[in-house]
Amino acid sequence: MDPDSDVKPGGGGGGNSSFYNKDGMGVKECENMIRRSLRTPMVKFLKEQMGKTGCNIGDNFIKAVNCEASVAGGYISGEGIVICSNRLNMQDEVTQVVIHELIHAYDDCRSANLDWTNCAHHACSEIRAGHLSGDCHYKREFLRGFMKIRGHEQDCVKRRVMKSLINNPNCPESAAKDAMEAVWDTCYNDTQPFDRAP
Repeated sequence: MDPDSDVKPGGGGGGNSSFYNKDGMGVKECENMIRRSLRTPMVKFLKEQMGKTGCNIGDNFIKAVNCEASVAGGYISGEGIVICSNRLNMQDEVTQVVIHELIHAYDDCRSANLDWTNCAHHACSEIRAGHLSGDCHYKREFLRGFMKIRGHEQDCVKRRVMKSLINNPNCPESAAKDAMEAVWDTCYNDTQPFDRAP
């Protein structure tokens, strides 16, 4: 399970990003934003690809909830995605979290043996989600206060992977770093279901 999987209504856990630590919005408003995000080309594509791998997404697969932890959302294997309405303020944020978590869901679907308690498995999905979702686009990094011009994307992915991994109780920091480095090249270059990184 990914650390985001600890995100339950009123629950705590790891997270998509500590960047999202705000007053946020109400659940109903977030539900409307989730519906709008489902109409975006990237989300539609990911849903279609999940269907092709045998994992159709039902109406309740993505839910808006209030979360106690300072996270934006999470994927819970076998249950779906939660979006933390009280941690998000804008449509772009909601869509971004939906895309990131759908990549985790896609990974879980396409792999017969993905084990979220295994640091290397978890690291691989986090690397892919960070790289393919646009989490580390220059604009987002600039807004977070990271101003590096060259190499910002890989540095950002590594930073965010480590944040997520160290929230996994099975991955102490040294094991998390070793796992990330061990799978980096393979997972960073795995762009499925895209032909190349968007």
